[in-house]
Amino acid sequence: MKVAIYGQYYQNSTEPIIKDIFLFFNTNNVEMVIEEHFLKMLHEKQLVKKEYKTFSASTSLDNSFEMLISIGGDGTILRAATLVRNSGVPILGINAGRLGFLATVQKENIDSFLQFVIDKNYTTSERTLLSLTCDPKNDAIEEDLNFAMNEVTVSRKDTTSMITVETYLNNEYLNSYWADGLIISTPTGSTGYSLSCGGPLLTPDVKSLVITPIAPHNLTARPLVIPDDTEIKLRVSGREDQYLVSLDSRIASVKNESVLTIKKTDYKIKMVEIPGETFLKTLRNKLLWGEDKRN
Repeated sequence: MKVAIYGQYYQNSTEPIIKDIFLFFNTNNVEMVIEEHFLKMLHEKQLVKKEYKTFSASTSLDNSFEMLISIGGDGTILRAATLVRNSGVPILGINAGRLGFLATVQKENIDSFLQFVIDKNYTTSERTLLSLTCDPKNDAIEEDLNFAMNEVTVSRKDTTSMITVETYLNNEYLNSYWADGLIISTPTGSTGYSLSCGGPLLTPDVKSLVITPIAPHNLTARPLVIPDDTEIKLRVSGREDQYLVSLDSRIASVKNESVLTIKKTDYKIKMVEIPGETFLKTLRNKLLWGEDKRN
């Protein structure tokens, strides 16, 4: 078995996890291929002494890999998705942070969960991605990374004034949002930025997207759930010459009046689901559902 390893390093939270993972896989003769920058950091911290094969953002993962192990939080998984891209290699997230909806494996149970990997006792959940194109073309939006797993967001730049986001669904005019910005979220991203702005929670298998305004001027501007095969076009105007567009954590500046086209990609990211660690269980744990907090 061969697995890819990618992660972030935080001394108090990820160091024990990294040690446990390397010990477990080496004991079970699992071949590990490490993301090159991550391995360099592990060598510098003297957590790992031996050499391993590496991969990078420019190196394609292929179906010889059982999965990619992501060590960190949800942000680490979003970065891992840019390494996996359209290869079909599933991602298993090991949570070293706090509020994680994607990194579901907790550090206290690593050995038992990794045994499920060895035994191939797991399932995968397919996650919708969004692609973005800009007219006129914007070089800052890279062709091979113009996708988002959580959300595509437009927001104001260098100003406290609101922007106007003219929005079309399948070329039909919907609304002109006067707000700090607008979020186009996948079901995966519904537990992220969209949720903090009042958007609804979606289960990962729902074939929908969410349009969520950020601090709209009009209280009648509410989050809207639409089919995921909808083509969304946005035209932004404001007092400044440019505004910001983000694809998950990647940000670009775009000129006013540019037309952004957002639609579902023709491939998906696969997330590994370990027995007993379901999305609904994660919701209950993270949002404290089913617990009486009045005492």
